[in-house]
Amino acid sequence: MEKHIMGENGISYTLGEGGLYYPDLYLPEETEYPIGKYGMLRKTYLQEHRKGLYLELVFAGKLNEHLHQIDEECNQMMDRLVEQMKEKQGVTEELKMQDQMAWVGQIQMFGFAEKSQL
Repeated sequence: MEKHIMGENGISYTLGEGGLYYPDLYLPEETEYPIGKYGMLRKTYLQEHRKGLYLELVFAGKLNEHLHQIDEECNQMMDRLVEQMKEKQGVTEELKMQDQMAWVGQIQMFGFAEKSQL
């Protein structure tokens, strides 16, 4: 038996254990994007609750791009929400200049404001 064969469907096969031929399948190359907190949360969600979509993204080579996009969108949304909350609570640069401790106290009430937003 030959070690490698080409099937009629154009897929190459390699002889494996037990005399069975297995298709030579490779995942497409993926572009590497940085993934942050929200991208990792999305990945966990997909793995636990949307296995079909997760596998589809992996096999299409689009998982990393998808996670990066979700991470970017969530960070932008968080920035908008923090700005809206600051405006509603009266947390301004003027307050920061007049009473830094009050300003810090107000910012900490948001609970999720990161240092980059301070």
